[in-house]
Amino acid sequence: MPKQSPLKERHQLNGAVFGDEDGWILPLHFGDSLQEYQSVRTHTGILDLCNRGLLRFSGPDRVSYLQGMVSNDVKQLAAGQGVQAAVLDIQGKILADTRVFCLDDSFLLDLWEPLKDKILVHLNRYLIADEVEITDLTGQYGTLSLQGPKARPLLRELLPQAEFPASELDHREFQLGGAGVRVARSTRTGEEGYDLLIATRDLLPTVSRIQEAGKPFFLRWIGSQAQEILRVEAGVLRYGVDMNEDNLLLETGLDQAVSFQKGCYLGQEVVERVRSRGHVNKRLVGLLLEGDTAAEPGNAIRAGEKGIGKVTSSILSPARKCPLALGYVQRDFLKPGTPVTIQRDGKSIPATVSALPFYQPPFP
Repeated sequence: MPKQSPLKERHQLNGAVFGDEDGWILPLHFGDSLQEYQSVRTHTGILDLCNRGLLRFSGPDRVSYLQGMVSNDVKQLAAGQGVQAAVLDIQGKILADTRVFCLDDSFLLDLWEPLKDKILVHLNRYLIADEVEITDLTGQYGTLSLQGPKARPLLRELLPQAEFPASELDHREFQLGGAGVRVARSTRTGEEGYDLLIATRDLLPTVSRIQEAGKPFFLRWIGSQAQEILRVEAGVLRYGVDMNEDNLLLETGLDQAVSFQKGCYLGQEVVERVRSRGHVNKRLVGLLLEGDTAAEPGNAIRAGEKGIGKVTSSILSPARKCPLALGYVQRDFLKPGTPVTIQRDGKSIPATVSALPFYQPPFP
């Protein structure tokens, strides 16, 4: 049975067209995905991310336990800071990409909800003598995201006296109309962005406040079709699409999700072995395609007659005015500017390896 956002009825009132994605019924678009895309690039968009899971780690051993279970350094976090991290298996393969938020007396681990049950089983397998309580808060909270150059002015309208987090994944809790709202700096689209973590019971009144305050900022709901274009242009990977349990962490380019200075953690030996070797056998890159046809996931990437990789994501880019793709290629073909071809439906599409991200906002 597909799961639904607590905001589904609100989305219906806003003209949403729904589809099934990863076991969730989500808005594909609200009438015009291109207009939604442009709203994020020029004004502000609001994303429903209630299909995210949330785990809380509390107890006296929470720091040492989590330090041994994720790829980044959580020991150095102060309350109000956060990091991107990955949960790895003993072979160094990626079980989930996550975000870890440090609070005064606990940690929050944020991840895609379809990965939650698998990760809970994995974490509990290694929870032996540690004094740690893992609480599943999924469903008790929902996440909204404000993305775009007007996201900060909109937040200022909502919270006039607030000091907003300045660094990526820094976070603070505020009161908005009697509801507690945890605001985290979070760039999901290449634009300035903020995620709002809100108790489910407070979601609807909080959404009403945001929509009312957002009228002068041309706030628009953003469906998953526009979100896909935005994330690929920004070079943001998605688990289950651009990476999975077959991938080593360093193949993905998520270097910000790993610490090479911290001590041991699950999968660390493999990560360190790859780093000391100086390279991975393949790595995710951007691809600029010629013509007006996007690639499809799984399309082969070739250099001459040699198969060198596969496409994971592809979109038609309004910003670059050409098709773009993400994909893995062998290490000899990583240099930006390298010509390749993509095989789709028996045809060869010329393409060029590109650095990521594809899109940079025009102003800082």
